[in-house]
Amino acid sequence: MSTAPPTPRVIAVVGPTAAGKSDLGVFLAQRLGGEVVNADSMQLYRGMDIGTAKLTLAEREGVPHHLLDIWDVTRTASVAEYQALARAEIDRLLAAGRVPVLVGGSGLYVRGVVDRMEFPGTDPAVRARLEAELEEAGPGVLHARLAGADPEAAAAILSSNGRRIVRALEVIEITGKPFTANLPGREAYYETLQIGVDVARPELDARIARRVDVMWERGLVAEVRALEEAGLREGRTASRALGYQQVLAALAGECGEEEARAETVRATKRFARRQDTWFRRDPRIHWLDGGLTGRAELSGRALALVERAVTA
Repeated sequence: MSTAPPTPRVIAVVGPTAAGKSDLGVFLAQRLGGEVVNADSMQLYRGMDIGTAKLTLAEREGVPHHLLDIWDVTRTASVAEYQALARAEIDRLLAAGRVPVLVGGSGLYVRGVVDRMEFPGTDPAVRARLEAELEEAGPGVLHARLAGADPEAAAAILSSNGRRIVRALEVIEITGKPFTANLPGREAYYETLQIGVDVARPELDARIARRVDVMWERGLVAEVRALEEAGLREGRTASRALGYQQVLAALAGECGEEEARAETVRATKRFARRQDTWFRRDPRIHWLDGGLTGRAELSGRALALVERAVTA
């Protein structure tokens, strides 16, 4: 006798940047009596609004959003810390009879919340040595080493993201296993309906280019300049964010502003492909076409997925 899958308690909206996750998350929260829990690692930072495409208060349409603007840009992000914060928010919402809608494209952050995951500890000596190598040789050299030790991890981590490269190499050295081998099987912590939003590559690339243009029009350079005064350059995580890293380079005279804009587009396209690769590995995700004409059609199909899961 077949058993129906458990009714989902959490909705997760995932996928690559610029696919339309944020708007869909707002719609689902409105229709389901829910609230949004952010799963974008860079939207955790205060003041990083334009470059992360953080929804404005008006764009949130009255839906409460949680885990936005909680950290200073000088703080180093920790997925283990995020896991604890997100689960506390989700548990609070469930206890209040609200539907948590987890929205974001940071794959490890999403899995850290919805699946049973414990993160390996740290070794201060190993970490210090790797960070010294990063400072001396740059992230490219360490990324090449990671590619040799764990190609899957290297494919998922930007070659410019020194902090994450160091962490992956640290875990490999501590455990003696590839970084990805330390990720457990997909055992759910919450019964979750995961909805993936994706767009055909040519359209997504065009959306990314337009989004970067809009960021510049809205004052990304001024935003980065203000955050620089607040210590952005010293922030090991925030300073590596797409757009922010490139503008910081321009402000330091390492490139021109137009070159920084073009590199932001290129880097974001590469990042979107890595996001897509990460999420496509999870067979539990139900994919929808974010390129559908009009927001209504995408929203309707997502709501139908939720209703099917609830009544299954």
